[in-house]
Amino acid sequence: MKKTIKLALVAALALGATSAFATNGSNMISVGAKATGMGGTGIGVSHGAESTLANAALITSVKNTEIAFGGTIFMPKVSFNNGTGAGSKDSSADMNVIPSVSIASKVNDNFYWGIGMWGTAGMGVDYRDEAANFKMVTNLQLMQFGVPLAYTTNGFSVAVTPLLQYGSLDINFDPGSGQVGAGVAQDLKFGYNLGLAYVVSGLTIGAMYKSEIEMEYDGQISNAGTAFGLTLGDKLSTPAEMGIGISYKMEEHTIALDYKQIKWSSASGYEDFKWEDQNVIAIGYEYATSAWAARAGYNYADSPITDQGVANTAINTLNLLGFPGIIESHFTVGGTYNVSKTTSIDLAYCYSPEVSQTVTASNFPNPGTRETTVKHSQTALSLGLNYAF
Repeated sequence: MKKTIKLALVAALALGATSAFATNGSNMISVGAKATGMGGTGIGVSHGAESTLANAALITSVKNTEIAFGGTIFMPKVSFNNGTGAGSKDSSADMNVIPSVSIASKVNDNFYWGIGMWGTAGMGVDYRDEAANFKMVTNLQLMQFGVPLAYTTNGFSVAVTPLLQYGSLDINFDPGSGQVGAGVAQDLKFGYNLGLAYVVSGLTIGAMYKSEIEMEYDGQISNAGTAFGLTLGDKLSTPAEMGIGISYKMEEHTIALDYKQIKWSSASGYEDFKWEDQNVIAIGYEYATSAWAARAGYNYADSPITDQGVANTAINTLNLLGFPGIIESHFTVGGTYNVSKTTSIDLAYCYSPEVSQTVTASNFPNPGTRETTVKHSQTALSLGLNYAF
């Protein structure tokens, strides 16, 4: 137990120092290399201890105790053309590391519990050397700490996970009249996840709900809004999510399908930025033997950011310049190698092809409007180490 606590503390310190630019809006498509390799599916297919965050009702698949350590290297490529003839400028925020740790343990035939810490979401750009892009620098980081509690009987499982979320946000830019920025703001708030699952004859059906977590970052969004002539609050909440999933296992083959909705349009802050809800579809396949496993998947969701027209040019500018979460498609592959009966290594790769979006933006600080374009592509590499005892 002392070793487990020390490992958890190390993970917490590492997570607190990370930054991310995630994929479904500002959310990662999944946490863990197994789920990532299968397109982010995890609501209706169990990944052992790794299921702690996706659907904690599925941690009931662990035999005794399982620990899963993971890390993801995100490599986004973002460029912004402000429409003034200066051309596209690349963001320097092109590599981020996001670690995670999940622990699940069987207490008896009916009760399971766990603990985990995960980097779950974030976004950021760095144009500090590009005056044409207002020298915009943004950095949002989110980390969650949770304790899943699951009960199972006759194939049915139910789980609740109380969550503590840490967040930090920093927005700095120079609109031509001097630097705007209040330094890094932080917040700590509670939320919860709910999970359901039913397993019978190789078929698994799951459902989950994640509460909205209302975060507030003093002086960040309000100051940025004022510089662009907007009256905005400082709340930027983690949106509620709800979803269902199904998987079927036949000998070495498993296929999984997830659907979830991310409620950006009603989340504080994102509502002001006029983000739209996302309907996320994920499909995954796994071929597993006693020694190794291979996985592939696909994840898709429309961009939550749309052109708000001439009436909202400042919102358009802030979205595409500072928070361009417009990635839509994700192609994934992965695998596992079982080193021994107790230890295994996971690897996953995610490729998100380039998307571009053009909106009507303000000609700030000058009068009038112009067309601005952001381009965004992404690759990510995830590694996991699992230990069961």
